[in-house]
Amino acid sequence: MSAKPPKRPENPRFSSGPCTKHPGWSLEYLQGASLGRNHRSDVAHAKFQLALEKSHELLRLPEDYLIGMVPASDTGAMEMALWTMLGARGVDVLAWEAFSADWVTDIVEQLRLSDVRSIVAPYGELPDLNQVDFKRDVVFAWNGTTSGVRVPNANWISEDRQGLTICDATSAIFAQDIDWSKIDVATYSWQKALGGEAAHGMLILSPRAVQRLKSHTPSWPVPKIFRLTQDGVFLREIFEGSPINTPSLLCLEDYLDALSWVESIGGLDAMIARANANAAVVDAWVERTEWVEYLAADPATRSNTSVCLKIVDPDVLSLPADARAAFPRAIASLLDAEDVAKDIASYRTAPPGLRLWAGGTVEKSDLELLMPWLDWGFAQAKQALARAA
Repeated sequence: MSAKPPKRPENPRFSSGPCTKHPGWSLEYLQGASLGRNHRSDVAHAKFQLALEKSHELLRLPEDYLIGMVPASDTGAMEMALWTMLGARGVDVLAWEAFSADWVTDIVEQLRLSDVRSIVAPYGELPDLNQVDFKRDVVFAWNGTTSGVRVPNANWISEDRQGLTICDATSAIFAQDIDWSKIDVATYSWQKALGGEAAHGMLILSPRAVQRLKSHTPSWPVPKIFRLTQDGVFLREIFEGSPINTPSLLCLEDYLDALSWVESIGGLDAMIARANANAAVVDAWVERTEWVEYLAADPATRSNTSVCLKIVDPDVLSLPADARAAFPRAIASLLDAEDVAKDIASYRTAPPGLRLWAGGTVEKSDLELLMPWLDWGFAQAKQALARAA
């Protein structure tokens, strides 16, 4: 295809984080932000409480689960869980992409736990879940944001586990069905499926996780920003609308707007349906396109949010490694310049390819319009290769 497609997506933002705002978003929705007010004032505290209550309700968390807002996005929430809860027993940590590999590094090299089993798989694959020992704590990502590989369900998690399950769920929340009975700790950030602003994380705790915090004191110093207990007492107020440090009240207002939008379209089921419909658009295109394939080898483990693709054209695969890596970046640059698709190159440490966000804030119609542009970008990049030969 050499001719440019006749129509562009109305919204070219297909970044996997921060992700696009919800349809119809406007700065006008932030006019009610409690700017210039102390974050512990009655008016700000009420907004934090509302955000937590809405999050709890929309995610359909069990009544006795807690949810709180913490600093430093999903990374901060995960670090908080690791630094405060690990060390009571052995740990199995699963890794198959960049962020889950970070948790291996932190557990082994920073916390220096001695009884750690790293269960690792290469990009595109899922580790052998049958290896997991639920007498131990288990750390994993539900959805590998940089690989497009997710766990297919929670059936592999033991009903009578003795350890905690600690789950980085940031690119799965509000897009995939999570069995909360199998999860003790979950983390996410506002800027993924909800299209909120960055730098704020969410921490979900089961009663078993709260009990761990009450009964276990880490052997290492815990920075203030990670502390969930003080003098042996669980800081429940964090989960009642009193954050640890000063958050952005403007970002909070944006999060409340995102939650209201989710409510307006039908809640969690509608968000999952939108992500599934968006992923189906990409799936149909991949099925009919010879030059591209999913990075995720198994259809059962393919993400419906962070859709990662690899170039399988024989001419491209025959290129030297540097040129092979540059090819998908060239496609991404072409589409960026055309104001068709922003930020769709693969993650910097992932295998070279393309990555499309298909979460619920993306419109299906925009993905449908993007597909012929991907073919155009590929054709243009191939022509450039031919001219350079």
